[in-house]
Amino acid sequence: MDTAAANAYLDRMGAARPASPDADGLRALHLSHLRTVPFENLSIHLGEEIVLAEQSLLDKIVGARRGGFCYELNGAFALLLGALGYEVEMLSARVFGPNGLGIPYDHLALRVHTPSGPWLADVGFGRNSHFPLRLDSRAEQTDPGGVFQIVETTEGDLDVLRGGVPQYRLEQRPRAFAEFEVGCWWNRTSPTSHFTQSLVCSRLTETGRVTLSGRTLVITGADGAREERQVGEDEVLAAYQEHFGIALEREPEVAAAGADLRARGVGAQP
Repeated sequence: MDTAAANAYLDRMGAARPASPDADGLRALHLSHLRTVPFENLSIHLGEEIVLAEQSLLDKIVGARRGGFCYELNGAFALLLGALGYEVEMLSARVFGPNGLGIPYDHLALRVHTPSGPWLADVGFGRNSHFPLRLDSRAEQTDPGGVFQIVETTEGDLDVLRGGVPQYRLEQRPRAFAEFEVGCWWNRTSPTSHFTQSLVCSRLTETGRVTLSGRTLVITGADGAREERQVGEDEVLAAYQEHFGIALEREPEVAAAGADLRARGVGAQP
């Protein structure tokens, strides 16, 4: 990523360039990213391709002012951090679900090295920590998003806990973009992936969070107060624009996306 692209990304986030690649700068960038770049799976339900390559990610997140899911958000954030002088490594994780751990390469997170030590940065896990977590600490870490803890497993992996509940299991070996292709393909095509079964667009705000799931709009305040309402058919596109800055030509629909994928043969093989 060149200087012009990095500056455009920072402008997209409304963030200042850190004076140096240190922990304070990382914290500020992490929070700004969560507040401006939404976690969303709309491409899956619009029949759009998801390409894990630098220019494609920048075209979508910076150029089109869209969001994405973990592979896109953390992948693009890694590119930005690298351009700003940070040493960044992509790590693979398996997400804990109702039936245990998910598939390999189920999630992409980042290890960021700073003069004060390594940090776990993750702007692609929906409801998660607002700030990076100390990767070398095993103590509880209090964050506006909850109380987190990183625990070592007997196999040498790391479990990331929120409120004592395991969220995902992190491997410590650095990975390359190409290694996440199969996980990304599975999550966007498998009928058992929760990304293909539901619509979500969510963004952290200064006072809480705003989420549009299908036509259900949920706004959560700083005090935990929750406002929920159904958005009419003629309001959906305006809601995406108002709350997330996303301009769409048509409303994404789960059933339509699934039918389109099947018609194009997507999901037949990785």
